[in-house]
Amino acid sequence: MRRRTFDAVATIAGLALAVVLAVGGGLLIWGHTVVSTDVHNQLAAQKIVFPPANSPEIKAPEFAAMHQYAGQMMTNGAQAEVYADHFIANHLKEIGGGKTYAQLSAESLAQPNNTALAQQVQTVFRGETLRGLLLNAYGWWQMGQIMLISAIVAFCAAGLFLILSGLGFWHLRRAAPEAEVLPKLATRVHTNAV
Repeated sequence: MRRRTFDAVATIAGLALAVVLAVGGGLLIWGHTVVSTDVHNQLAAQKIVFPPANSPEIKAPEFAAMHQYAGQMMTNGAQAEVYADHFIANHLKEIGGGKTYAQLSAESLAQPNNTALAQQVQTVFRGETLRGLLLNAYGWWQMGQIMLISAIVAFCAAGLFLILSGLGFWHLRRAAPEAEVLPKLATRVHTNAV
């Protein structure tokens, strides 16, 4: 294969890849923006505020992760995850005596006249529901963060392919018209054909 032909094909392929990666990066940025905005708006609408740092609610060691957001309004997935796993979950363990909603519900069904247990089941159910919703927001927010990182990688790869394509155009102009990509192989094939 002629060197110029190979350079032209490789250069055009590099440009095509750069365009595809740039478009993909743009779509990933758009996805990140949509997800992050939606998560922010939904969490901000709930008006959940972390307890202040000196609050007795988060004094115990199991609430240590809460201190980084003390006094802040919840607006992103990282905050939602901390609130769900280090505030609600710890309170649910205390309320349910370490039992899950499913375990408490089974006990309540076995004791239909136990109103205190029925109330405990309802409280744990509500807490688990809120915790699940916050963890869902965290999951979507995390997907948005992955999209952002992927967009950065796509834009860097597009830039690299643009540079390589520029070098390909430069080399295309310098290559002799009769030059071969693999000269020894081309000579052997030409000799065998004669």
